[in-house]
Amino acid sequence: MRSAIVMTLALLCLGLLTPTRTAHATSPAISPDAATDPLQSPRWGDMRKLFFAGQRVVFDARVRVSGPDIAEDSLNVPISVDASALPDVQEVLVFADFNPILGVLRFFPTAAKPALGLRLKLQQSSPVRAAARTADGVWHVGGLWVTATGGGCTAPSTGSGSHEWQERLNEVSARVFPRIDGGSRLRLRIIHPMDTGLAPGVPVFHIEELRLADEGGAELMRIQPYEPVAENPLFTVDLPARASGNGRIHTSGRDNNGNLIDAWVTP
Repeated sequence: MRSAIVMTLALLCLGLLTPTRTAHATSPAISPDAATDPLQSPRWGDMRKLFFAGQRVVFDARVRVSGPDIAEDSLNVPISVDASALPDVQEVLVFADFNPILGVLRFFPTAAKPALGLRLKLQQSSPVRAAARTADGVWHVGGLWVTATGGGCTAPSTGSGSHEWQERLNEVSARVFPRIDGGSRLRLRIIHPMDTGLAPGVPVFHIEELRLADEGGAELMRIQPYEPVAENPLFTVDLPARASGNGRIHTSGRDNNGNLIDAWVTP
């Protein structure tokens, strides 16, 4: 037995035998340790407990979140989320670590690409993150820091001081653009104050659900906006060729006061 051990050590020293190593099939784009936040936010632990308790979470560079390094207007911060590099995305959650209302929106890309452009309010400088849930139940998280002067969530909307929004409430304007890949891009704007309820004397008033469907009624995407979505929400949705076709798109939804959204978008 001792001679066998001596022989093995001799072979190792001569380089004729290499020690066995355990292989880990981990993509370099994925951080397997969700406790190590690449944005180094002191609130990540709270975000994980609140949104993903008991679920598997990984930081993943395939979830791309784009936006300004410095927000010029804390009431209207443009953010783009793209999780199309992931397979079988079922749901995407957008949230901001330091907002008083953490959740920004959820969307379900039923037949659309798992990507969305939006504008949001920031109360102060904060990580803005997107978490995409794939069919295997794993949440893939990406994000960026946005520096903001603050006050976006506690300021009243401009619409709350105008009578015009009452006449145009939930009015939809939209346009469809062709894409090089054969699909189409939908830009959709809805007149709504999207009040957070945090401004003195102004109650919470926001769109709760928005559904996009094709001419036959098949769902393309469902969006659940929360209070931090910017006033008069502007959404950008990418539709693959098989989903977009050349037909009209039906936009329907409601706000938290029961006011309905119902409009057709013609290419």
